[in-house]
Amino acid sequence: MQNVAEPVARLIEELTKLPTIGPKTAQRLTFYLLRAPVGQVRDLSRAILDVKERIIFCSTCFNITEEDPCALCRAGDRDRSLLCVVEEPLDVLALERTRGFKGLYHVLHGVISPVDGVGPEDLKIRELLARLREGAVREVILATNPNLEGEVTAMHLQRLIAPLGIRVTRIARGLPVGGDLEYADEVTLTRALEGRRDM
Repeated sequence: MQNVAEPVARLIEELTKLPTIGPKTAQRLTFYLLRAPVGQVRDLSRAILDVKERIIFCSTCFNITEEDPCALCRAGDRDRSLLCVVEEPLDVLALERTRGFKGLYHVLHGVISPVDGVGPEDLKIRELLARLREGAVREVILATNPNLEGEVTAMHLQRLIAPLGIRVTRIARGLPVGGDLEYADEVTLTRALEGRRDM
């Protein structure tokens, strides 16, 4: 940017690298931060650094955590025979808000999307199959988003899991096609879980 101090231009440039942040939004955020109290900006920068320095992935379910294994995997009151497979850690938060699911989770960290260059080998599918071979899981609930990539991923997983003799279900269509779990309300998510079906 011309006629803008280098630190301001640099912050705008860095903010535009974030998803859904275009140049105009980056400029608005930058000028907001310029006017904000120094303490607020320090708190924001500390929070960003804390996330990068303290958060890890659980070695069991691949959800985000500060301790390995995560609190959900360590919890003694969870149904270890029931495993819900989701795309992202945000989906775990959405399902936990419902208080309707008492099993364990497995986070894939994405979906199969050839257009974006993401294949099955880029997801946590090998790790999922290794968990299932341990023999404790009786049912896998596929809770990928109800869009094209989510459906392709669910069908791929169903083909891999079915030969293991484990029941494979899919969350019901309580969610709109093209929607994301993280934006769904608790009632819709609870109905989707309760109405799951065999694949």
